[in-house]
Amino acid sequence: MRVEIYSKPKCSLCDKAADIAEAVRARIPFELRLISILEDPALLERWRYEIPVVAINGVPTFKLRFTEAELEARLREVQGGMSVAKSDAQNG
Repeated sequence: MRVEIYSKPKCSLCDKAADIAEAVRARIPFELRLISILEDPALLERWRYEIPVVAINGVPTFKLRFTEAELEARLREVQGGMSVAKSDAQNG
């Protein structure tokens, strides 16, 4: 599984998202990538007002805030073969 966090420097919500992901990764193995939206104009345009954005296997799943329990539950669903796309967080 791959988890990407779209963020930017000096973003407290982004730092918290990374901490949550690391805590969950201690229980469920996955590849974690932190991606700065400042390095890609398209990402900046798309996510400027919604970071952090967490994508699981390329599917945006959480925006702004989420808990360890929410991320862990979603990852366990993905491990079990359920679709990631059902997240309500995608719709803002």
